[in-house]
Amino acid sequence: MTRILAFLYGIVAYVAFLGVILHAIVFVTGLPLAKTIDTGEVVPVGEALVVNLLLMSLFAVQHSVMARPGFKRWWTQFVSPAIERSTYVLLASLAVGLLLWQWRPIPALVWQIADPQIAMAVTGLSLAGWVIVFTSTFLINHFELFGLHQVANNLAGRSMPVPRFRTPLYYQFVRHPIYLGFIIAFWAAPTMTVGHLLFAAVTTAYILVGILLEERDLIDMFGDDYRQYKKRVSMLLPWRKSA
Repeated sequence: MTRILAFLYGIVAYVAFLGVILHAIVFVTGLPLAKTIDTGEVVPVGEALVVNLLLMSLFAVQHSVMARPGFKRWWTQFVSPAIERSTYVLLASLAVGLLLWQWRPIPALVWQIADPQIAMAVTGLSLAGWVIVFTSTFLINHFELFGLHQVANNLAGRSMPVPRFRTPLYYQFVRHPIYLGFIIAFWAAPTMTVGHLLFAAVTTAYILVGILLEERDLIDMFGDDYRQYKKRVSMLLPWRKSA
């Protein structure tokens, strides 16, 4: 019974992630399907800055702290390892959902592309960034990344396999294609408002800090394999090639 409940919990966490990430795509690209980064109640700029920075900080703290191995070791004393990743995904989804709900737009323009064809092409580039994000997750292990692999193995009574160091497709050119995809998606905007610029700048800064933390953990996990990978493959821009 416990294994079935854990599996159902993992499904709920994954569905929550899907709902939030689909809304996030609409939110960033400005598609007129739901609340976007530039719609909603306009409040004084100072208030908007404080609220938006707090929302992004909440996500950053949750997303970074819960991903650290030391926290995982402590956390799995109280939570089954089978649902540790699903819990992480669920809480991250709730943090992003809160940001999408409570975001305060700052509509002052930074730039706006008037030509409709160029504007459409830039929106297409943003959507291409999201495609890079999703395809990158499947290149490694999408279902493990979002907790379903763990709860499915737990349901079947199997242990998780030992992590293997792999560099499929995009990972031959950049070490962090998921983050590259996010950066493209956030910055490729035909209309860039101050609010959107704030979001793009802060999330990009967070990504760079997150990479430093993540790579420290990857070196601890994979040792010289990852050190050599760092030497031959660029972090985000595919300008270095393997010999």
